[in-house]
Amino acid sequence: MSFRLQTSWQASDAPEGEFNRDHLIHFGSGQKIQASSAPEYKGNSAMVNPEESLLAALSSCHMLTFLAIAHLKRLPVKSYNDNALAELGKRDNGKLAVNYMQLNPEVEFVEGVEVSRETLEKMHEKAHANCFIANTLDCEVEIRF
Repeated sequence: MSFRLQTSWQASDAPEGEFNRDHLIHFGSGQKIQASSAPEYKGNSAMVNPEESLLAALSSCHMLTFLAIAHLKRLPVKSYNDNALAELGKRDNGKLAVNYMQLNPEVEFVEGVEVSRETLEKMHEKAHANCFIANTLDCEVEIRF
């Protein structure tokens, strides 16, 4: 299985010694998003940046894996919301990296379905262990619920 996208950038007017960081990402599904670097790196705050995209990939993958586990356990979920966080920092080698990510999922099961904290914890642990994106990352990922 493979996935493809196209990233496109065009030169535009920018102050001397600078360049515009705005670009377009075309996904294989046909969707497009406008992207830029983070504002701290002279990017456009109205557009998605790579760090947010990475965090979105982790949050989405964890959620989808969790929902699959809940489905297999016949524990119907009514809603799932995550207020995720990513932090940029220096690694031991001095290079900047996303070195910490935190997921804060809030899961609501349908009325009448009771899930213990222990079961919920095990489901999140299993979701994290089986999330393709989490298995790709080389940073600390904390899941709080």
